[in-house]
This record gives sequence, structure tokens and C-alpha cells, in this order.
Amino acid sequence: MSQVQFGFILPQVPRDHAMRMTFLEDLNRALELVSGRFDSVWVIDHLMNMEIRSYGLDDIESFTTLAYLAALHPQLNCGQSVICQSFRNPALVAKMGATLQFLSGGRFLLGIGAGGDESEHEAYGYDFAPARVRVEQLEEALQIIKAMWTQEQVTFSGVHYRVNGAICEPKPQPLPPVMIGAFKPKMLRLTAKYADEWNVSSTGIGIYHRLVEEFERACVDVGRDPSTVRRSWGGGCICMPTQEEADHIAGDRYGRDPEGEFDFVGTPRQIIEQMIPFIDMGVNSFMVDCGGFPSLTTLELLINEVIPALNK
Repeated sequence: MSQVQFGFILPQVPRDHAMRMTFLEDLNRALELVSGRFDSVWVIDHLMNMEIRSYGLDDIESFTTLAYLAALHPQLNCGQSVICQSFRNPALVAKMGATLQFLSGGRFLLGIGAGGDESEHEAYGYDFAPARVRVEQLEEALQIIKAMWTQEQVTFSGVHYRVNGAICEPKPQPLPPVMIGAFKPKMLRLTAKYADEWNVSSTGIGIYHRLVEEFERACVDVGRDPSTVRRSWGGGCICMPTQEEADHIAGDRYGRDPEGEFDFVGTPRQIIEQMIPFIDMGVNSFMVDCGGFPSLTTLELLINEVIPALNK
């Protein structure tokens, strides 16, 4: 069995002035800890998520953040979990991704999705199309991005997007893997057609089992071997010496329903027991936040106890 990899999801910026003043120091301390132990670092692509704001946190722009992190932490791959395709013209995404791939020495990972926060779109002046249209837009965006990364010059005229003689140089080498976040049938089919990796977020094992069945059917429908698509899980993680400590940090922000909203919460042994069923269902990578940040206890226990046990 291949080694299970871990990625670190960046915490959002605290609005508390004292905590904000030390945020970069705390963040880099966490990244130095996971470098060489985790495979990657991920940024959530929100502009103003109201749920996060209710916890006293703010979002920072993802591409700017990745450029900063890639320069400071050369042992880590980096990507978004996941880009909201409607925030940026797809040709611009192709150019930004190719540039980051060039400057980082090949460490950029393209995570992308259809977007789903209507209030965020309205606040920033973006149209929020119906779900069916957003999926269509994402498919056209993927076609443009992949073409611009592989073809000398690209002309594309779709229903939603177009480019005319677009050139994207230098070409990204190697091509960044494409990870798509998907739950519903049309998105699962799109993932089967275009993705190198399929990602779900904060999903319990009961729901994940049903999603895997749907995804594998979608792969068969488009003529894709399901085993050629990596599978990853992203979401919250609180790993503490005792269950009581983990529950205290989790509060009402972290879900613990195997049939619904779910994050990993517990002791190292409990986290291992919670992760193994996902690994048995084909998950290759866990992308997790650091519950209790700026305390690094979660990361330390994952590195020292959970990861070695999963990969023994």
C-alpha cells in the first residue's frame, strides 16, 4: 500500500489584534514543523466567508498567499482547496498557475471547484449562476486551462468563456495535477473526466461510502479507470492527548457526524481509528487544519503518532 500523505490547511487570520500581530510568526512556526513531514500546504479560496467571520476570523487571498508560502517553504507543494472558478477568468488562472509553477520549481497543485457561496459572490460583484451553469462554466474553464498549459496558442469559444490566440509562457513543467472538489452527480462526472485527484471536505464515512459508489459509476460512464484518480479528504482536525481536551477545542465549530458534517476529533488512537476506514475506501491524502492553532499540539501528535502508525 502506498504511503498516506498529509497536507496542512492554512488557518484563517484572527481579527483579535494581539493574535493578528503574531499570526505570521505562528504560521511559519507551524510550516517549519510540517516541512519534510507533510507533503503540501493548502489555502482556502474565500474572499469573505461569513461563517468563518462568525468565529472571529478573516480570509486572505489565495494566490498571493501561495506565492509567499512557496518562497519561504521550499519543501512543501502548495495549492488551493479549492479555487472558486468564477472569481478569476480561466485564462488568468492558467497564467497565474503556470507562473507559480515556474517560480516554485514545480510545486503548484491546481485545486478547483464550482463555488457555492452566493453572499460572497454578491458582495464582491460576481454573478452567482445556478448550479447547472456553474458546472458548465467549470468545464469550460478546465478546457481552457489545460489547453493553455499544453498548446502553443489557444483559441476557444464556449457558451461562458472565450480566448482568442492566447499564449501562456513559460509552460508549466511538470503539468500541475488537477484536483476537483466534488459531491454531486454532475461534478463527480466532471471529476471523472478531467481530474487527477478527487477531493471531498468535512465528509463522514457513511456519506463518503455512497459518494465513492457514485464516483466509480461516473468513471465507468466516461471510460475512466477509477484507480487512476487519487482521492483526498480535507477538513478539520483536532488531535489532543485526551478526548476532553479535543472536545473543548472543537466546541460547535467541528462536526462529528459520520453521516453528515464530519471532522477528525480525538486522541491519536481515535484519529487513527477514524482515518483507517477512509484509507480502506481509497483515500491517499488527508488535508487537515490545526485545531487549537496557534498551539501546535495537533500537528505534533499527527507527526509523532498518527502518521507513523498509518504508514507502518
